[in-house]
Amino acid sequence: MANKGPAYGMSRDVQSKIEKKYDDELEDRLVEWIVAQCGAAVGRPERGRLGFQVWLKNGIVLSRLVNSLYPDGSKPVKIPDNPPTMVFKQMEQIAQFLKAAEDYGVVKTDVFQTVDLFEAKDMAAVQRTLMALGSLAVTKSDGHYHGDPNWFMKKAQEHKREFTESQLKEGKNVIGLQMGTNKGASQAGMSYGRPRQIIS
Repeated sequence: MANKGPAYGMSRDVQSKIEKKYDDELEDRLVEWIVAQCGAAVGRPERGRLGFQVWLKNGIVLSRLVNSLYPDGSKPVKIPDNPPTMVFKQMEQIAQFLKAAEDYGVVKTDVFQTVDLFEAKDMAAVQRTLMALGSLAVTKSDGHYHGDPNWFMKKAQEHKREFTESQLKEGKNVIGLQMGTNKGASQAGMSYGRPRQIIS
C-alpha cells in the first residue's frame, strides 16, 4: 500500500476512467445526509474526492452512519472511543461497516471493497454503496432516517394481492393470451408462396 508507485499505460487509463465516474454533486448530497443522520459532531470533509476519502477513511463516520439507522440498543458496529490510527484497525472498521450495510439490506453488488475507500481506488463505488444505503433507509421509513427523503429514490416494494376463492375459479376459465385466442384473427385466406405444381 505505502510503496505503490505511479500508474502508467493501461493501468493509468483504467484509473482515470474510474475517477471520472465520481460525482461531485452526489458528494454534496451524501455529506448533507451523513451530517443530518449522525449530527454535526462528524464534521465536514474538504470538498473533492480526496477530502471525501480522508473523511471516511478510518471508518468511524461510516460506522456512526450505519448505527444511526438502527434503534438504540441494537447497534451493529462497535465504535472505539479513540479513532483508530493503525492501518489494519481502520480497514477493520471499514469492513465492519460493510458487513453491517449488507445486513441492513444493501445488495452485495452495491457494496464497495475496503481498498476502494482506503486507497481511494474507486470512490464512485463508495458513493454507490452510500446511495444504496440511503435508498433502503428511505424505503424502510421506520423513523430512523433523517434528512430530506427526496435525496434518495425509494426501492420498489412488494405489492401482495389477495384473491377470493370465486375470483380464483373465474381465472381458470380465461384463456391466457400466451396460449392464443379463440376469437379474432384466423388463417383463412392466407397463402404462402406459389401453389404446388403437378406436372404429368
